[in-house]
Amino acid sequence: MKRLTCAFLALAALLVPTGGLAHPVPFSYLDIRIDAGALNVTLVVHIADLANDLKMAPVEELLKPAVVNPRAAAMIAMLTPRLTIGADGRPLTPAWSATPEILTERQSLTFTMRYELAAPPGTIQVGAVMFPYDPNHQTFLNVYEGKALTQAILDKNRPAFEYFAGTRQGVSAVIRKFVPSGVHHILIGPDHLLFLVGLLLLGGSIRQLLLVVTAFTVAHSITLSLAALNIVNPPARIIEPAIALSIVYVGADNLLARGGRDMRALIALAFGFIHGFGFANVLREMELPSRAL
Repeated sequence: MKRLTCAFLALAALLVPTGGLAHPVPFSYLDIRIDAGALNVTLVVHIADLANDLKMAPVEELLKPAVVNPRAAAMIAMLTPRLTIGADGRPLTPAWSATPEILTERQSLTFTMRYELAAPPGTIQVGAVMFPYDPNHQTFLNVYEGKALTQAILDKNRPAFEYFAGTRQGVSAVIRKFVPSGVHHILIGPDHLLFLVGLLLLGGSIRQLLLVVTAFTVAHSITLSLAALNIVNPPARIIEPAIALSIVYVGADNLLARGGRDMRALIALAFGFIHGFGFANVLREMELPSRAL
């Protein structure tokens, strides 16, 4: 009985993590506030991550001001190249607070910094690989602009994020980036063009051709809006084969068409609904900001 009790106690001791080794939250938290003339930023990092890179033990030492304050400059020097923030493609230089704030309950330190802005930004670029030693480490990003909040998660697979401001400069930035990208995606996506060209091959009057193009545009714009706003969102495994089927159907219809029969506007309308869902899949991949939809 005595041996059994000792064995149980030994097993329990192995299962209880020690404070110095525990790392329950492999996360950092980055808040960016867009204010008049500057970005005010706070960065919250766990002491276990800092202690690892500073080669310190036990980690709880980083909850003591007498230990943290003398090492503040070293910590800032270590973190500065791991966090990059720019505005409209130009890198910004941070002004760090002299010493971090200790958050005992969260076992973390909070760093604050300020990035001066020469003009209201259209876009803000954020890059963060805070603790490369941990492949699972994530940085939770919050961008505040007035009452608006935009969130993102940065990790080794997505180390950067671009924010489009809700200002005139931000609208211009959206247009400059996404309109050319949208045209590019249409031109490299031959399925939509083949379908439309197939409808126009039989020719006809200007009125007939305009009716075909308009019917296709109206139909795919409706489903594009529904899908982009997540109101209706059918899976790609259904939409992509349906788009291919529409091209086959139009080709067969052209071969079998007889004089006097012109159903192309109705065909464009019917299959245009399907093509709109295909456009929406590309739109989501481009990560158009929700405020610009």
